[in-house]
Amino acid sequence: MKSSAHIVGAGGIGIAAAACLVRAGWDVTMIESNPAKVAAGRRNEMMLDGRPIHHVHFVHFDQWIPPTEAVVLLCTKTFDNAPILQRIANTETLVPIQNGYDKTLEGFHHPAEAIASFVSECPDDRLSARITRTGSLHIGPRRKASSGERKRINGLASAFTEGKLFPVECVADISPFKSTKLMYNAAISPLAASTGVDNAELLIDPLTQKLFFALLRENYSILRHAGLTLEKIGPFHPDTVIRILRTPFLPKLMGLFFRPSLRGTYCSMSPDMGSGRTEIDAYNGHLVRLAGNFPCPINDAVIDLVDRISRQRLPKARTHLHHLVTSLPDGVLI
Repeated sequence: MKSSAHIVGAGGIGIAAAACLVRAGWDVTMIESNPAKVAAGRRNEMMLDGRPIHHVHFVHFDQWIPPTEAVVLLCTKTFDNAPILQRIANTETLVPIQNGYDKTLEGFHHPAEAIASFVSECPDDRLSARITRTGSLHIGPRRKASSGERKRINGLASAFTEGKLFPVECVADISPFKSTKLMYNAAISPLAASTGVDNAELLIDPLTQKLFFALLRENYSILRHAGLTLEKIGPFHPDTVIRILRTPFLPKLMGLFFRPSLRGTYCSMSPDMGSGRTEIDAYNGHLVRLAGNFPCPINDAVIDLVDRISRQRLPKARTHLHHLVTSLPDGVLI
């Protein structure tokens, strides 16, 4: 009998996951709320990196009945979680592959999560995704898991490995990897989304680079102050990254090192700017809540900036960052 998975969200990560599991011989059902994507999927038009993905079932979210046994991969943005989580009764098979922290989801008892360090881009109205930055998929338990739960996690990790689309690491605890991903996302996303620039441009313009590195340092300090463990995602451990950022002249060299890997990659928050809702609360808002009384002026400022741009439907522009700088206390960017 084939293993099966229901993937909620036919975006970049959902399509990449579907392609991988189909190649591993799984039975895959894609759940999507966009009628145009459902219709395209039923016409067999889903693609990853220009290659068609066949034999995927498509169900509109309104008609979806969550399975009791099959794996459910949650590949939506966090602000779309609420109606999905209200419908899922059995959370033992739920595996989110998301960025950020949703307060409701954090309260669930699901055993596992996955974190993607690769970037898969997909337009809102199409079923054609492309991997624009290579990276791994980390998957593992988020709490103490039973033997049956560990078997399910390992089986899913093995299937992703068999799909051979990206490296897969099955880890003992997903939390340190999720914290590290947050450290980076909460620095890249608000700056790239506000200005509308390519992620690599954060490391080219002197002002964006200064803000980006300052946010990384503040995010790291918050996570460490909260007592959270961080793990390596990418070439350097976060501890090494921060040592580099605190050493004269080395940050610019690090920028040159990372720039090629970010060129052509997009910020997932960018398309949402001006829509009235973003994931800023799941990124920087979560960090501010973790910080408590610990000072986090840059995070406070970028939350205000993104909320203002989104609320007032302002165009993306580099000038937003000049206003951001003037709102910061003296000495923060040194």
